[in-house]
Amino acid sequence: MPLQTILTDMLGIEHPIIQGGMQYVGYAEMASAVSNAGGLGILTALTQATPEDLRKEIRRCRTMTNMPFGVNLTILPSLIPADYDGYAKVIAEEKVALCEIAGGSPAKYVPIMHANGVTKVLHKSATLRHALKAEKSGVDLIEIVGYEASIAGGQPGDEIGLWVALTLALEKIKRVPIVASGASATGRQLAAAIAMGACGITMATRFLATREALKSTTIVLSKLSNSTRVFKNTVSKRIREIEFDPQNDDGLSFDQVALLANGKRTKKMWQETGDYDDAMWACAQSVGLIHDIPSCQQLIERIVCDAEEQLDLANKSVFYRRRSKL
Repeated sequence: MPLQTILTDMLGIEHPIIQGGMQYVGYAEMASAVSNAGGLGILTALTQATPEDLRKEIRRCRTMTNMPFGVNLTILPSLIPADYDGYAKVIAEEKVALCEIAGGSPAKYVPIMHANGVTKVLHKSATLRHALKAEKSGVDLIEIVGYEASIAGGQPGDEIGLWVALTLALEKIKRVPIVASGASATGRQLAAAIAMGACGITMATRFLATREALKSTTIVLSKLSNSTRVFKNTVSKRIREIEFDPQNDDGLSFDQVALLANGKRTKKMWQETGDYDDAMWACAQSVGLIHDIPSCQQLIERIVCDAEEQLDLANKSVFYRRRSKL
């Protein structure tokens, strides 16, 4: 039996699971597979070279599924100069079910999305202060991201895990439904999120190990106030060696790690070589919970079934006693 929540009703999906946006992975093949399995698949806007290329990918995805799907728009103008307004215009014109906005403020784009009468806006909030601002901007959903997630752009002081971040958000935010995000990969975690008051979860890393996807983690670039959780491999270890070299105690420039950390190297890994040891790529701590490579359909069905079982067991494990009238 599907787990029905505010999230499933709002988006017209079967299960309260959203596939997180993933650069160079969020293509139509992945998004459609997740949507066909009952979750909400997500295309990644900046994986496409131009807004018109995104339009083509949205339309290609519609040939692969008749279920709702969304688009992630990560706004990082200082790192990735792009036509963000153009991408947003295409998302709105194509009337996708959800626009997941990360990195920047959603305020500018909420009216554009809502004008089409279809697209809901979710803001990916790494801190409570960002979530409160997103609430004021009129978003439909807020995604609370714990530090154990495949974070990017983390600032000093933001190192708060989902267990605490979600609790704080649920205490402070009352008008907007909250989605839990951060190293989620199991039905037990989905059950915990729902029990706490969230309406669902977002998963990204777990979907990398599915048949439809094109893989211990570490934090890099923290000295540049751009903390990013990535897979622990030869490249990320070398980046950390450079970061924490005593010779760089007085300051580190991105140029010193650019050849190791640039996106072109990561894109080549995903699309050409498949050599997971030869690039820096984002990865959550949920990698430690991955033990097999199912299809998206098998994965989502298993997670929901496990969540239902956990919620049932939790209900049965609580004993209610009558209070004495004395």
